[in-house]
Amino acid sequence: MQIDSHMTFAPSWDSLSIAMLVAAPSPHPVLTHYPPAHTSKLGGVGPRICDPLIADSSIEAQIVRLAGAPTFESTVGPTPRFAPFVAAGYFVAHSNFLRDVPFDPLLPWIFMGEEISISARLFTSGYDIFSPTQAVTGHIYVRRHKPKFWETFGRVFKPGLHNPVQALVIQRIKYTLGYPESAADMLSPATLLTGIERYGMGRERKLAQYMEMVGVDVVEKKVTKQEGNWCHKGMPPKGFEQFNRLYM
Repeated sequence: MQIDSHMTFAPSWDSLSIAMLVAAPSPHPVLTHYPPAHTSKLGGVGPRICDPLIADSSIEAQIVRLAGAPTFESTVGPTPRFAPFVAAGYFVAHSNFLRDVPFDPLLPWIFMGEEISISARLFTSGYDIFSPTQAVTGHIYVRRHKPKFWETFGRVFKPGLHNPVQALVIQRIKYTLGYPESAADMLSPATLLTGIERYGMGRERKLAQYMEMVGVDVVEKKVTKQEGNWCHKGMPPKGFEQFNRLYM
């Protein structure tokens, strides 16, 4: 399980997480969402991340970002529902994912782009993403006057260095996601692609299939409504219709 450092936990959070993972209709499931605020009562229906956007801040280099996580169902169900994206602040998977989709050590201190990268890499490696049926962790979202990781970066290396480093290494993520402005012959230095074959997309599914499923076009920089509005409806996406009966 991966979480943020500033979290709260419901009783039996660990066994509940494992039970939901086992209940997901996939041999390679990933259970994930943005947890509710720590002030919320845990144990209720789990929110689900459905909607991406193309970042419009210059520092974020038009990377795909994830919008909030609404609560779509009214009651806690028995089966986790398919979801398009992995949240870095809470996800659970079998430890095999560390072998199949290893964390890229050449993305130091990256924040923007982490979630879309791991989402696409997991899907193309044969993993299926689900939202938890109930929320078992809470997140302390507002942490005024607490140190942030980019400040630590500046203390370790040089004040103000985080943003230029992020702007550089985000091109590595954009290359793996197929952004045309980050093609191999357009990147400098060439070392940005060191070891990329190990830390890029998987070979079980096509990246194009994933991008179509989640409604993202990195060439035109557009987000379109997912076919059938499947995530909002809590139904499986195209290609997974055999699981519809689980949610009827």
